[in-house]
Amino acid sequence: MQPRLRMAFAGTAACIVFAASLNAAAGTTTTIPAAAGTVTLIAGWQIESSTRAPQNGHTISQADFSTKGWYAAGAQSTVMAALLTDGRYTRLFKGDRLRSVNHEHFRVPWWYRAEFQLDGAHGLRTYIRTNGIIPRADLWLNGVEIADRTQIAGAFTVHEIDVTRLVHPGINTLAVEVYPAEPERDLIMGWIDWNPPAPDNNMGLWRGIDVVRSGPVSLHGLRVTSNLALPALDRAALAIKAEVHNDDDAAHSVVVNGETAGVEFHRRLTLKPHETKTVTFNPASDPALELHNPRVWWPAGLGPHPLYKVRLSATVREALSDRAQATFGIRDVRSHLTPQGYRQFVVNGMPLLIRGAGWSPDMFLRVQPKRLAEEFGYVRNLGLNAIRTEGKLERQHFYDLADRNGIMILPGWECCDKWEGWAGTGGAPWDATDMKVARESMTSEARLLRNHPSVIAFLIGSDNAPPTKIAQLYVDALHAADWPDPIVSAASAQKTPAAGPSGLKMAGPYAWVPPNYWYADKHGGAFGFDSEMSAGIDIPTLDSLTKMLSPIALQALWQKPHVKQYHAAPAFSPFSTLKRFDAALAARYGAPRSLEDYVEKAQLANYEATRAQFEAYAAHMDAASPATGLIYWMLNNAWPSLHWHLFNYYLDPAGAYFGAKKANEPVHIQYAYGSGKIIAVNLTRHPLRDLTAQIRVRDLEGRIRYTRRIARITLPADHTHALLQLPNLAHLSPTFFVELALMDADGKLLSRNVYWLSTHPDKLDWKKSTWYITPVSRYADFSALEHLPAATVEISAATRRTGVDDVTTVKIVNPAQSRHVQFFQHLSMRRGKGGPPVLPVTWNGNDVTLWPGESITLTARYRAADLAGAVPTVRLHGVNVARHEFPAPVMQKGVETNQ
Repeated sequence: MQPRLRMAFAGTAACIVFAASLNAAAGTTTTIPAAAGTVTLIAGWQIESSTRAPQNGHTISQADFSTKGWYAAGAQSTVMAALLTDGRYTRLFKGDRLRSVNHEHFRVPWWYRAEFQLDGAHGLRTYIRTNGIIPRADLWLNGVEIADRTQIAGAFTVHEIDVTRLVHPGINTLAVEVYPAEPERDLIMGWIDWNPPAPDNNMGLWRGIDVVRSGPVSLHGLRVTSNLALPALDRAALAIKAEVHNDDDAAHSVVVNGETAGVEFHRRLTLKPHETKTVTFNPASDPALELHNPRVWWPAGLGPHPLYKVRLSATVREALSDRAQATFGIRDVRSHLTPQGYRQFVVNGMPLLIRGAGWSPDMFLRVQPKRLAEEFGYVRNLGLNAIRTEGKLERQHFYDLADRNGIMILPGWECCDKWEGWAGTGGAPWDATDMKVARESMTSEARLLRNHPSVIAFLIGSDNAPPTKIAQLYVDALHAADWPDPIVSAASAQKTPAAGPSGLKMAGPYAWVPPNYWYADKHGGAFGFDSEMSAGIDIPTLDSLTKMLSPIALQALWQKPHVKQYHAAPAFSPFSTLKRFDAALAARYGAPRSLEDYVEKAQLANYEATRAQFEAYAAHMDAASPATGLIYWMLNNAWPSLHWHLFNYYLDPAGAYFGAKKANEPVHIQYAYGSGKIIAVNLTRHPLRDLTAQIRVRDLEGRIRYTRRIARITLPADHTHALLQLPNLAHLSPTFFVELALMDADGKLLSRNVYWLSTHPDKLDWKKSTWYITPVSRYADFSALEHLPAATVEISAATRRTGVDDVTTVKIVNPAQSRHVQFFQHLSMRRGKGGPPVLPVTWNGNDVTLWPGESITLTARYRAADLAGAVPTVRLHGVNVARHEFPAPVMQKGVETNQ
């Protein structure tokens, strides 16, 4: 008998998960509990190429089949991820070693094989749940084929297969034949020009397979929506739904019990054989589900991010038949189009500026919970409130972290491969099979995402809005899943009849532009909502560059900008060389004298361009033609890269990172390129009063040429305030500085910001703009910065232990008797003198500039264990400050301690 297959719900709302660790030992036997309402992730697999395992699925899924010599794979693993973990390949990210992997090894099917121990239990049903397989697979259990590649296809489709009659007490064997993947042919993931493709195109069980057990009646699709009272936020009406399915050949009476927020509710149903009913609990049936003074979920920077749990159980004849649970947040998300036609998101009744960046998972889709938490820590430290996931839709844990950190997620399908094959952008046109996989993909993702308060919309298109029929397919699937949030036609300025105008622009640019670009009223300038935009090249630190590039590539980096860089972009891409960035760098800052000099100047360029991008959008968030959102392209990289990141693959923050962090301060003072206005920005939901601003203009010698102090400033919540426009000053040095400070009513410093400017600013040639760049017809001249006199510096540092972390405090002083500026000083934590950087690390600020008599105190937080027993050491260097390294010993009750 062919087992029955059905669409299923993926995620925590399905049942109580008895999952082995995602990093459990591969190839071990997974024990499946004899309990209704359990979901057990198969803990590990053995994998092998079909060229070395030519047997069929009937044979390989037999208990006595030998896997001697097979590779071990984790619970959720692509083929390449397993081969890397098993040591088949090493150091693939250094130089061009990735080229050495023979792609032909992955143009044939690969086998995944696992055993699970099933405890016998009368009346329990057993299901195999696939959570998404790249790209398609045949499944065999105990010698019987239970599903084939026409049924199990797509990276995101979730299916349950009833195998109750095929399993038995003791060891059961599951074999999965995974077929070769091609992003141009399959609805999976492609990397476009982000990085080279993984040699296996990410084929494999990347989201794993579960064994599900229930009684005669099962629960599916538990979901919660909350109707939050606006603007008071003092009441929330909860609506809880789930499908109750009778899997049996006999009718059953079932009692569904639930609990959330201290409220209990119940319902009795009668189900015919194989009947499904939707059970709904809301204030109409259960008045206590109208919560008073609920704990409201806010995005990062606006308030806390509390979460609730809801639990359901189904009992038949007083015996537990199934359980389900979900986590949710109470919040209200809406969007509308501004009079100019741009999308504005409103959370809990408050319009807000989306300040986000584009997400990239690991190139091999490896499960890395620790790293993922570190990356979310960087997102918070950067002051961002959103992430866009273009087609790289993640596992459950990603969205859980987003919920807990208050980071809004904008998921959607991707461009330039099969997902937009109908647009002629790289993939094959769709057929009926593709329509089926797309529908199932949308349904599965909607079910996975809909309870997460962090998810605020779904983009059904990326570079192109889908054709009418496909757009309607997506929208219908979302509505059928009770999707609670906005549906957006595309990331570009297009529309569909099903979802209307997108309200987004995809204006770029993707290559270097100067800071004043962002203040213009053209292309990617600060108006509307730009879904992809940045100044492109982001040169990592020297520590990172020496890890990723060969000596030849390092030399070309600063001496041969026309040479294609393997770690920039694929050869076909206009971003494969650094010629535009390097030309601008040499023209503005002077030709680099060495690799070290090149990296130093690159940090200046990255800092100023990235800071200006975020600042410009914040400055215009309440303008007549408002800026409503920006997605920096990108947040991170799938592998070590020379462009498109705020933090690099090694989690080593540099100029772009600290420029973005400075711009995204909750309360901020900034200079507007082009207009010369000084603007105060409040990104919080609390008004501020009695603020004081200090504005100084200094020449290259440090002399103050203009100063102004403005008191009694009122700064409304989520608003800006233009303080003044700098006058044109005669006889300034060609390069000069603007130093800004904003203090609260008690004199506490809220924001300090330093700009280096030119009396002849960059001039853009707008008429020659392309989709990825606007050329510069005249560059600003900062070459005088090369000749700043050497500055002295006084430094003190100490470290305190806080739980598992160390916090190092560094005070930098420019002595009053000094005559020179300390320009753009960068600090890093090191593992002992001369040691490697301690990463990840979160600084409260960096890349600082001080004049004589000024000082600043900075802190760095990192894991104490990452010191590996060495004394924490701070390294400081600046444009005109020699490199210093000094110990920052751990202090306990005022006493230094050795590590």
